[in-house]
This record gives sequence, C-alpha cells and structure tokens, in this order.
Amino acid sequence: MATVVDDKYSAALSIILGSLAVAFSDVVVDSMVVERARGESQSTSGSLQSLCWGSSAFGAIVSAYFSGSLVDTYGVRFVFGVTAFLPLMTSAVAVLVNEQRLCSEERSISLPSSGLIESSKQQIRQIWTAVKQPNIFLPTLFIFLWQATPQSDSAMFYFVTNKIGFTPEFLGRVTLVTSVASLLGVGIYNSFLKAVPLRKIFFVTTILGSVLGMTQVLLVTGLNRKLGISDEWFSIGDSLILTVLGQASFMPVLVLAARLCPLGVEATLFATLMSISNAGSVAGGLVGAGLTQFLGVTKDNFDNLALLIVICNLSSLLPLPLLGLLPDGSPDADNGQTKVD
Repeated sequence: MATVVDDKYSAALSIILGSLAVAFSDVVVDSMVVERARGESQSTSGSLQSLCWGSSAFGAIVSAYFSGSLVDTYGVRFVFGVTAFLPLMTSAVAVLVNEQRLCSEERSISLPSSGLIESSKQQIRQIWTAVKQPNIFLPTLFIFLWQATPQSDSAMFYFVTNKIGFTPEFLGRVTLVTSVASLLGVGIYNSFLKAVPLRKIFFVTTILGSVLGMTQVLLVTGLNRKLGISDEWFSIGDSLILTVLGQASFMPVLVLAARLCPLGVEATLFATLMSISNAGSVAGGLVGAGLTQFLGVTKDNFDNLALLIVICNLSSLLPLPLLGLLPDGSPDADNGQTKVD
C-alpha cells in the first residue's frame, strides 16, 4: 500500500493479508501469555495481561498523536510504509523468545503423522472437550451474555458528527484521549483490582458503567450546556471516564480466559474464547441496531436517542444475576482451586 496499490481491490487484498498476519502473531503472543499464566494466581495473571494491554495502549497513544500529523506532512503512502516497517522491527524480537523443545513423545502428540486433516480433527476434538467442561463453558457463557447487551455507539457517532458537528480533527483528539484512558484503566486494574475476586469486579464495574453511561443523555438533551459545560469538553470527559471504566472491566475477561485454557490447546482455545467474546459484542451491536431502527433514530432524527441510551444502559445490568457462572475462589488461588457454582 506504500508503493504499488492503486485500486480498491488491491487495497482490500492488502488489508486482508495484513489483518491475517496480525491475527497469526496475536494468537501466538496470546498463547505465550497463557502458558506463563497457567497455574499462577489471579494477581500474577492480571499483571501479565496488564503488561500486554498497557503496552498496546501506549502504542495507541503514540499512533493517535503522530498519525494525523504524519499524513498531513508526508502523505498517506509514507504512513503505510512506516506501519509496514514497524512490524518488521518487532519480528526481530522473536529471536529473544526462550522456548523449550518438546520431547519426542510430546512432539508426536502435537504433530501427528496422520496428516493435516486428521490433525485438525484432533485439535477440534480437544477444543470441544475443553469447552464443554462446566468450569470453562459457564464462564464463557457469562462473557458472551455480558458482551451481548445492546449498544448505542453508532447512533451516538451520527449525533456528534451530524447534529453537534464534531470535526474529524476533534474526533482524532477524542481518540487520543481514549487511548490515554485505556492505559489509565490498565494501570488502575493492575494497581488496585487484580487481586479482587472476579465476581466483585464485574458487579461493581457493570453498575458503575450503567450509571455513568447515562451521562450521554445530558449531551443529547443539551443539559450540559445549561450547566456551563461545552459539548467538546463534555464529550472528552465522558469518553475519558467511560473508557477507563470499560478497560478496567474488560481486563478480568482476559485474565479469566487465560486461566481457563488447559495444557496443549492454549493458543487455539484462548483465540476461541476471545472470538466468543467478540461475537457477543457483534450480537450487542446488532441488537442495538434493531433498537435504533425500532425507535426511529436515524442519522438525521435523534428524537428518541435519549430513550435508546437509557434502554441500552439499563440492559447492561441484565447479566448480573448470572454472576454465579463465574469461578468463586480466592484471587490468589490457582486454576485447580477455583470452583463454579
């Protein structure tokens, strides 16, 4: 994309290939984190996830700060070239990874000689055997339902762009603020919440998220201006608070998924659990889109947007009665010491 791509089809192919490469490396990195988290306490596992996501948030801050100015100064192709070079630098770190070789017996189990199809079938059977265990299936079900509550993000985007008139430049600043907020959320989790039982974290953050999410009603109705707060500052502050809370509440999902993965299928099962979580988010987006259409909210009509926000935030409380699906145990207990009601 920095050199020869000149049409939409080539660009689409390049984006697909790039996303595929990122997906591969992401699964490998996740498996390394899961291997190191296995058998560790919730606190230690939380520190590992905090390190990974804190690094990601820091990179997002740098990207959000420099990407716009680099595009304006040097052009789009230069930025594509930079974003292609950085992963090449990252790949050099692979030589520093310390791995233990499998013994002959383990290698024969991991790499059966019966062929790719039979190997894939064996992997699928291993994943299914792991997923259908109650101590994995029930928390995964909760994560899916927790993510599947309806969302009003798309309607709010049209409101702030079409109704209020936020410019792309200002939205870029909001992105920078949310990246900083993500890093702050990771820091709060790592400093204060990583040793707190998962049920308590989900309970408190879900209630706080529902209450604080209602503040968007102030922006939609214009009450923030009556309080002397401009739309821009209110939007920045609202995004900052909600992102910090959202990141702090999402970290336990990663910790739980990492600790659920059994020996031998770490990478595939963790990717599967994250895919289920993402599927819940997609389902929530679809339900939110259905509610948006039902209430008659469009890119030009926002009469019922406040009602949509209230419904979406109240519905986020629906998974709370299912907290019993999560492991109930000491935060410092290992995987074998947790139990599911």
